[in-house]
Amino acid sequence: MKKTSTRLADGRELIYYDVRDDAVRDAVDRRPLDRTVTASQVRRDPLLGDAVAIASHRQGRTYHPPADECPLCPSEGDRLSEIPDSSYDVAVFENRFPSLAGDSGRCEVVCFTSDHDASFADLTEEQAGLVLDAWTDRTAELSHLPSVEQVFCFENRGAEIGVTLGHPHGQIYAYPFTTPRTALMLRSLAAHKEATGGENLFDAVVERELAGERVVLATEHWVAFVPYAAHWPYEVHLYPRRRVPDLLGLDEGARTEFPQVYLELLRRFDRIFDGTGAGTDEPRTPYIAAWHQAPFGTLAEFDGVVREDFALHLELFTVRRTSGKLKFLAGSESGMSVFINDVPPETAAQRLREVASS
Repeated sequence: MKKTSTRLADGRELIYYDVRDDAVRDAVDRRPLDRTVTASQVRRDPLLGDAVAIASHRQGRTYHPPADECPLCPSEGDRLSEIPDSSYDVAVFENRFPSLAGDSGRCEVVCFTSDHDASFADLTEEQAGLVLDAWTDRTAELSHLPSVEQVFCFENRGAEIGVTLGHPHGQIYAYPFTTPRTALMLRSLAAHKEATGGENLFDAVVERELAGERVVLATEHWVAFVPYAAHWPYEVHLYPRRRVPDLLGLDEGARTEFPQVYLELLRRFDRIFDGTGAGTDEPRTPYIAAWHQAPFGTLAEFDGVVREDFALHLELFTVRRTSGKLKFLAGSESGMSVFINDVPPETAAQRLREVASS
């Protein structure tokens, strides 16, 4: 992998990740951009104790542009985009309309490929491995920023999820705090460790799932399963068999095997509803793919828990519950954070096994 860092016209950082070591990235951003001005701030809810990012400048962000005006495609002739070069393998840049900025953290966009019409599932294993390298490198770099406590790499795919740019891409949020979701995991981890005299809750969950009927696939280095209490109609959790706290901890075997495993999961998701995106009326399955990593800040408030107790894992889920129907977060989910799942996890796991690649 070759990494090249440069700057866009308004001063934001742009980083190219190339498979070839001899790749040259010297194109200049020719757009007449003023420096990005953000108004992001983080406010604490005194009753719930969680954080809300207030980012009014995002009202003007790019919204469903036509394909020939996509800001994530390479620049070509007089059509100038966020990527000055005429092609790229993987490109990462600071979001022009960030939810978090300055002392409130940082937001980055990760472009998986220069091919506008592709999806992550269409990548080769080499390309997917390069994305993993980029996620890992950005996690390492962002963890050193004084304002950052937790790094979150994720992808939203599909208009049903709320995606406003169709080009295959994901994002990285570098939060100045430990997120509420992670804090809940850490509290459960601490309570279980105390109650059992030291047993790791993540290890116990993976061991239980491996012995059950919700396993979707299992390889030498990875295991994927539908969790016992899945919140979403089709939800898969992917764990490395060797527990590590973050992407930096993955060994060579897990890193080498990841592209094959992850691409297989994404392709199965596209086949759940027979919507392969080619020759069918059902569009490709919308999904969210989210990496859960241990915070880089202190864990003193979680009694007896250290970073190494946390287990890196990826959660992949869709809001589609059946063909043509979505799972909406209505009263119970949005008002009380109590999910109601229409698809039994065992049924979801069986379906995800049925659509395995031959």
